[in-house]
Amino acid sequence: MTQQRTLPPTITAIAAVAANGVIGVDNTIPWRLDGDFARLKQLTMGGVLVMGRKTFDSIGRPLPGRDSFVVTRNPEWQALGVRTFGDVDAALDAALETGKPVWVFGGGEIYRQAWPRTTALEITHVEQSPPGDATFPEIDPAQWRMVETEDREGFSWVRYERIRRA
Repeated sequence: MTQQRTLPPTITAIAAVAANGVIGVDNTIPWRLDGDFARLKQLTMGGVLVMGRKTFDSIGRPLPGRDSFVVTRNPEWQALGVRTFGDVDAALDAALETGKPVWVFGGGEIYRQAWPRTTALEITHVEQSPPGDATFPEIDPAQWRMVETEDREGFSWVRYERIRRA
């Protein structure tokens, strides 16, 4: 009898990242890219989005077809159709328990706190360097390998997977 090896669940961070690492300014995205929101919807549909309260507030509502798990320091904060958590690990644990794909959805501090548990990245690399106040963690090639890429005009879609050391 052969023993099946179980793969750990995937936690994927998804973000559009400028050449200088910027992902946002004043709770907005500093660019609009043709097809990027459609791709984001297609990838995340049916999954769980783990995000910070500021990211949720910038969207203003739960995105249809996805569960919204919001991390906030304010235990009184709530929004219709949203589950709230006091820390990223609790949100990720609960998201994994759903059995649905788990997407780390921002902002910058949420990405950093989820980074040790993140196993894949879906990144839109934006060929701009705008000013901003939110940044994405550095994608170290010693820890991440590019497994898929699609070049577009002014940006590219890239999937990374964490390199697992034996």
